[in-house]
Amino acid sequence: MKSTFCFILMALFIAGNATAQDLPNRFRLMENVLFYDGYAALVDEPTAPGIFRLRNDLIVTKIPTSTLDAIGNNLNMRVKLKAACDNYDRIGNVNLAMVPLGAESYEPNEVTRIEIARFITPFMNKNYPMDTVIYHFNIDNVAQLLKEESLRNAHDWWIELEVFGVPYAAQTQIGGCSNRNDTFFGTLDLLTNEPAAVQNENVLLPLAFKLPFNNYQANATDQLGQTVRTISFDIEEPLNDAALLLITSNHGANEGGEEYNRRNHFVYFDEEQVLMYKPGRLTCEPFRYLNTQGNGIYGSSPRTPAEWQSFSNWCPGDVIDTRYIALGALSAGTHTFRIAVPDAVFAGQQGDIPLSLYLHGRTAGNVVSQAEVQMSEINLSIYPNPASSFIKVETEEEIEHIYISDVSGRQVLDGRNSLMDVSTLPVGFYTMQIRLLKEGLVVRRQFIKE
Repeated sequence: MKSTFCFILMALFIAGNATAQDLPNRFRLMENVLFYDGYAALVDEPTAPGIFRLRNDLIVTKIPTSTLDAIGNNLNMRVKLKAACDNYDRIGNVNLAMVPLGAESYEPNEVTRIEIARFITPFMNKNYPMDTVIYHFNIDNVAQLLKEESLRNAHDWWIELEVFGVPYAAQTQIGGCSNRNDTFFGTLDLLTNEPAAVQNENVLLPLAFKLPFNNYQANATDQLGQTVRTISFDIEEPLNDAALLLITSNHGANEGGEEYNRRNHFVYFDEEQVLMYKPGRLTCEPFRYLNTQGNGIYGSSPRTPAEWQSFSNWCPGDVIDTRYIALGALSAGTHTFRIAVPDAVFAGQQGDIPLSLYLHGRTAGNVVSQAEVQMSEINLSIYPNPASSFIKVETEEEIEHIYISDVSGRQVLDGRNSLMDVSTLPVGFYTMQIRLLKEGLVVRRQFIKE
């Protein structure tokens, strides 16, 4: 396996401040909500009607029925953070909570939640003009879940904006922050196209919500001393177009910790490797302007891409990737997900890799069962893999269409020719969906662009 495989996702540069897809309808769910010291007792500060502060770092609201009805097939999310009195890089995330119908609020640990987005705040000094960062996320698959009739009939959808902040350094380093314990202001918008019809075939299976993943806790690893975690789950009926949505980010700032050491992550499904990635970007320089507080990550002068790649698991001011792992058709029964980071070293038994994972598929009934039988008769391969210029689909069947999607699930190429030009694609991991004329079957293959 070529060494470039280790860097399959580094070039998939998705800037946290990139322009969102041009979607005409915007729904503001939270506006300038204020977060406070994540270690302190819950503050007694008012919030706008329908907005609830469940913790100092967790603010939630129910998604109105009118908004759910208005969501189309395309959905983007925009999170805007404005600096208050936290001048360090922090982890933030957006979650969906499945809350009993009609509940006026809830306890976070008592309901099912999935993480749909993660980001890292910049080092921001609130007294500088560049005191705001905007993150954009494409969450088209979430639109399908929010439109699913069976899920809406079973519970209400609430959305959570979570930003764990700490003001202690800013209280002495940032003018105007003495004796203050507020950390960030947050605004959350959904952007969508024209309303889509209600759906009735989506299946959601939450599997992990920010679970600890390390090699020194019995509940965080398969075996002490090994950074391996296996999650087994059952599917009650066959599924079409199943996919895993995975979020990880390495934490632990102590010397030799995981925060500043990039490691290969290996992902297996039913014991077959389906993904390998190393977190981080080619360079964090595009986010330097957001980091107005002096810090040890960006330093006083630009770094080369090689320097960034030697230690950077993330860029303060950037998003953390949600990795879309296409699985295709799945049979009913027990399946396993396994992730391994064999080189991880949690110095002094500190640090962690928060792991979030859920399965999204579509019910298939007898159709997929028949398809599975037919699929076993299909002889299809792709080569070369990894590919640099062209990739060839070899099969005796007639090809109707080929679609190529990136790790986020976004379609980047399509065509009808068995020889696909992939030279313009960034280095990374891709899924090829090959639709055959034979019974409309779809075969999925994954490849690496080097």
